[in-house]
Amino acid sequence: MIDFLSDLIGSIATLVFSKIPFFGAEIPWIVLWLAIPMVLFTLWMGFINIRALPLSIRIVRGKYDDPDAPGTISQFSALTTALSGTVGLGNIAGVAIAIATGGPGAAFWMFIIGFFAMTLKCVEVTLSLMFREVDPSGAVRGGPMYNLKNGFKQKGWPKLGLVLGGIYAVLVMFIAIPMVQVNQSLATVSEVSGFRSNFDNNLTFGVIMAFFVGLVVIGGVKWLGRVTSIMVPLMAIVYLSGVLTIIAFNFAQIPDAIALIVGDAFSGQAAGGGLIGAFIIGMQRAVYSSEAGVGSAAIAHSQARTKDPASEGLVALLEPMLDTVIICSLGAIAIVLAGTWQGVDQDIRITAAAFAQISDWFPWLLTIAVLLFAHSTLCSVGFYGQKAYEYLFGEGPIRAMIYKVVYIGILPVGALLEIATVIDLVDSAFFLASIPNVIALYLFAPEIKRELYGYLKRQAEKQESETQDEISQTR
Repeated sequence: MIDFLSDLIGSIATLVFSKIPFFGAEIPWIVLWLAIPMVLFTLWMGFINIRALPLSIRIVRGKYDDPDAPGTISQFSALTTALSGTVGLGNIAGVAIAIATGGPGAAFWMFIIGFFAMTLKCVEVTLSLMFREVDPSGAVRGGPMYNLKNGFKQKGWPKLGLVLGGIYAVLVMFIAIPMVQVNQSLATVSEVSGFRSNFDNNLTFGVIMAFFVGLVVIGGVKWLGRVTSIMVPLMAIVYLSGVLTIIAFNFAQIPDAIALIVGDAFSGQAAGGGLIGAFIIGMQRAVYSSEAGVGSAAIAHSQARTKDPASEGLVALLEPMLDTVIICSLGAIAIVLAGTWQGVDQDIRITAAAFAQISDWFPWLLTIAVLLFAHSTLCSVGFYGQKAYEYLFGEGPIRAMIYKVVYIGILPVGALLEIATVIDLVDSAFFLASIPNVIALYLFAPEIKRELYGYLKRQAEKQESETQDEISQTR
């Protein structure tokens, strides 16, 4: 039976990541499936990721907070909860892998794709708030499964919406399998800190991780929002302090490093097969880093207190900007400055080696960042999995607690197993979830545009009115 399941999962992974010709190279079709709507929606929405950026920052700072609006957490907490699921080991190891396999130019294409991902994240979150459900008690249900259920019902296809929503929820349940993050964080800690890997130590690590994740998961979404509001800025500060120190120590070489990254993106000398190779690798890592198009982060954003779906969509566009455009780009510059990408390492050890150039204890800073990233990701994906579980099996305190206990109980297993098959399963589910989500985005594109443009117009009129009032008061 185990062999049958392993073969089945392997076949699914082969299908999901099968490649198609792309300008003389090959690229997984699923990556193009996600990258194309990033560009199309950016053009369709008139580069809203640039022109609405100041408004996005004002919203997340609380300028338009309405305590009486439907929702369970603030818009800032919704952003940090979603960020805690996307800002993770993919940012630390992902940049290193991209540069090692695609050359420094891959980092440039990560930046470009991250820029376009801002719009896709904006539209998918806007749609999720348009079709979220709020019951009389104030509880909120939202995310792509509800977009499909309620949106398709509005179009006159209720049964199709239920089926697609159910498929998406099942895939999210697999995405939320927590063993991958535990296994990766253990491997990182072992590599960087010298932690001895054996059954007893690994089990202890898994139990400790499960305990701290459980403290957050058991508390529910409001507790999750409060914790991530503190943890996300903290983990970003810890990691970026190391990255910025590397950059500061090599300050004079920054122009050369940036020139190498940009030049390598177009020179055709990239390690991954010339210009196209660098582009493909950068695209793959940026898509995985930002998760734009997959829709899972919309589950967290749907909890935001707001009466305007577009307002949370604009908050969400900050997510890829912080996650991929800023954090990944700074990490790439640090790695190129350190030169550690030119060795034999192909993963996070490149980043660890760059940190070690500053001081022998600096890799410990990276270890702390990794643990914070892993913990926050586990907390968020646990919440996503719970919402998918409730969509499939119904709500209630007992059902919710059963899911939470099972989720926390699985965590230590990830520290004990070689889980290549589980990784194939989770990665396949991650990208397959984008199929029904992106279909819904295309189907409701006109409605999303009306919602966003209408909100931008109302805010512009409000700001103009406020400006006129200030002028009148000064006279």
